[in-house]
Amino acid sequence: MNILQIITISRQTASGGDEIAEELANRLGLKLINRDFILKNWLPQVADEHQLHMLQQSSKFYTKAIDNKSDNNQTFADYIEKKLIELAETQNLLIVGLGSQVIFRHHPGGIHIKIAASQEQRIKKLNKKYGLPREQAERSIELSDRKRRRYVWRVFNEDWSDLTLYHISLNSDGLSTEQALTILMSLIDFKKENPEPLADPEKKEKPEKEKTEYNFAHPSEKEFAKILDMHHIKWKYEPTEFPLEWDAEGNIRMGFRPDFYLTEYDTYIELTTMNRKYVTEKNKKVRLLQEIYPHINIKIVYKKDFNSLIDKFELNGNSEEENK
Repeated sequence: MNILQIITISRQTASGGDEIAEELANRLGLKLINRDFILKNWLPQVADEHQLHMLQQSSKFYTKAIDNKSDNNQTFADYIEKKLIELAETQNLLIVGLGSQVIFRHHPGGIHIKIAASQEQRIKKLNKKYGLPREQAERSIELSDRKRRRYVWRVFNEDWSDLTLYHISLNSDGLSTEQALTILMSLIDFKKENPEPLADPEKKEKPEKEKTEYNFAHPSEKEFAKILDMHHIKWKYEPTEFPLEWDAEGNIRMGFRPDFYLTEYDTYIELTTMNRKYVTEKNKKVRLLQEIYPHINIKIVYKKDFNSLIDKFELNGNSEEENK
């Protein structure tokens, strides 16, 4: 049985990944599928002019239903995934981005590649190509990588930077395009003779601990948890209650249970998005905690800070971004 090859390439901004992908597709005679291709050829079949505009601007829009008026809840991301899987049944493909490393991780002919480069080399490349000064180049790299990571996280709940999603991560520093292609074509030839999925199809489910549901006391806590998850910051919800006041017999009269504990940072977080009365009360408890337990690290996130985080990470749906 001849197993079709599906090559996926993920790349950091200005790492040379797009150039490598294009040349690799040409040499192997593979159909190249990337964001520009689907925006031109696939999405116009299901999206109107406004929707197409939003799809160019926002990764979050890919999670919206194509037709809100019907009972079919298929999202734009679902549509793209379905089209990719259908095409992969009849053709060898080279797919750039689109979360394809996740979609085809159980495909026996899947070969998943990550192209990376050092920050310094990427800055030099953007400066040479667009004339961007260092500060602007750094900002462009940060925003673009964040968008790619956020798309994979939003649509597939996977970490774009997780190296276990790839067969090989290639650092393009010090390598010409020709040298990079030689390395990758050797891997492709080997995998062609030894097809095997990157991930076991029998183990598609997430570990049980990742499915934990929390009964958050306030919607803001759920939104804050999303921010932490988006940046893969490990947390626990209300794990500890600290006694703050005792009566004459030693019974606890007042305690304080901070909202979150960031395990890797050994820091507690208390959210404050309520009115001034409750803010004052929480401030008092935090001061007491710091006096009684000086070794405990705790920070308060106030309403204005929380709202800025919500806007920054687009959890309110008001701001948009370009999906890459």
